[in-house]
Parts: sequence; C-alpha cells; structure tokens
Amino acid sequence: MPLLRRTPPEAYELRTACPGWTARQVLAHCGAALVRIVEDRLEEGVFLPEANACDVAEREGWPLGRILDELERGLTEAGPVIAEREDGRLDAVALGEWVHAGDVREAFGEPGAYCGESLDLALPLLSVTSRKRETPRLVGVLADREDHPVALGNAIEGRPEARFHGDAATLIRIYAGRPLVRTRYELTGATEHELLIYR
Repeated sequence: MPLLRRTPPEAYELRTACPGWTARQVLAHCGAALVRIVEDRLEEGVFLPEANACDVAEREGWPLGRILDELERGLTEAGPVIAEREDGRLDAVALGEWVHAGDVREAFGEPGAYCGESLDLALPLLSVTSRKRETPRLVGVLADREDHPVALGNAIEGRPEARFHGDAATLIRIYAGRPLVRTRYELTGATEHELLIYR
C-alpha cells in the first residue's frame, strides 16, 4: 500500500497487461474481489469476467482514495478468511490478487513484478491452482532456486512431465497468461497455452 499511496494519480491511468484495464481498474477489481471474500458474498459466477467487469464499472465514479481504501480493507481482512477455507477454492483468487499486484508494478515501471519477497507464498498457491485447473505436470527449475524445483499440475498417464528452466517471474507469467516479451526460458513437454490457469 505505501507504493500505491505515494504514486501520482495520473499513473493510475497507465495501461496494464490486462486487456482494456488501467492500473486503477485493476486495483478496483482487486478491492472488490477481496471485500466480497470478507463479506462472504460468493455466489455462483462471482469471479467470472462478466462479474469482474461489473465490479469495475460500479467503481468508475469513485475517487482514487476510495478505491485504495477498499483495497486496503480487503488486503487486511481477506487473508484469514482465505486461509480458513480448507477446500482451496479461494487459492486461485489469492494468487490472482498477487499477479495483479505484479501487473500494477509493471505498469508503474517498478521492480519486482511477479516476483519479490512474497514469491515463497505465491508458489504454493500456484501449485494448488495448477492442479485444480488441470494443467499437465511440470517440474520447474528456477534460477537461484535450482536445488528446490517446483512441481505443478497433474500427472497424465503415458505423458512425460514437462520441464521449465528459467526465472520464477517468467514461470508466473506463463501460467497467468502475461506477456513474455524479453523473457528467456526453456519449456519442453507442454505448450504455454496448456499451462494457463486463467482463461
């Protein structure tokens, strides 16, 4: 939140990796989603693209400060609610919020997009979500973490596991469907499209 509070208002109109959305709209979506979790308003289809677009549209007239206040409330209060869910249903939402933080960082030209100190929290969420979204098994050997490969997705009978070599931010980009411009990685045994968790 400190980064968001000190960023000039005009920066919030910068476009992000999310088609059609500015940084302001991404954060409006994030705040709405997190407060829905806090208030237990989780009716069927609540996180589908159409519902997300409605949430953003409802907040178009809000002052920036109100959007940030709602986001801060969601970030403060949603964590315990998500952690209490034993079915893991909200893990994909939690990961999505983290990815959106990367979207905004990248739009602002800030370092640490899709990586940083919280990566150790995001990778387990990616592991769970990749299995729930039925992506094929992949073993990722990450730069600076070669001794701790990550296993993602589900084993498929008769199909060898896919392999990824590259940095963690690029792995997140692949699974989240973010632009891969200027990245370097090796991916064998699966296509990028097969690994998408948000479609």
